[in-house]
Amino acid sequence: MCLLLGATGVGKTLLVKRLQKLSSREGKSDLGDPPPTQPTVGTDLTDIMTQKKMTIRELGGCMGPIWSSYYGDCRCVLFMIDASDPTQLSLSCVQLLGLLSAEQLVDASVLILFNKIDMPCYMTLEEMKSLIRLPDIIACAKQCITTAEISARDGTGLAGVLRWLQDTHKANS
Repeated sequence: MCLLLGATGVGKTLLVKRLQKLSSREGKSDLGDPPPTQPTVGTDLTDIMTQKKMTIRELGGCMGPIWSSYYGDCRCVLFMIDASDPTQLSLSCVQLLGLLSAEQLVDASVLILFNKIDMPCYMTLEEMKSLIRLPDIIACAKQCITTAEISARDGTGLAGVLRWLQDTHKANS
């Protein structure tokens, strides 16, 4: 099981819809127009076809206080941060520190996704890393942490996310 976590409005639902479509297109990169989405209230399960079926459990951002009750069977975490919303960065950092300190996730692989890089006002990766002191977080974390810049809207970087999921799923099988 892979968890998809992040604050409300970072693009989690669109990401899973795009990954599902990308994984079923067998290498074709045209994803078409973004599908409509609604904020997730509760939890959604989405199956992604890598070499084997992988289930991603998306937890709504409003569920942040109880995310830890879903950590038990988790092997990997996709954690999304909105690169176009500097006002949300501190909340995202607090949530990230909380999940990295969870004992149940010590052996989980973590992919931090900086989403919405297609927006004209997005912060660069270096700006975000500096503001949340990401190098220090990674140095102190017990988990293997990877980062990626993506746009769930236009598909930028999603092939890399799919590869990461495949590699992580293969390593945990």
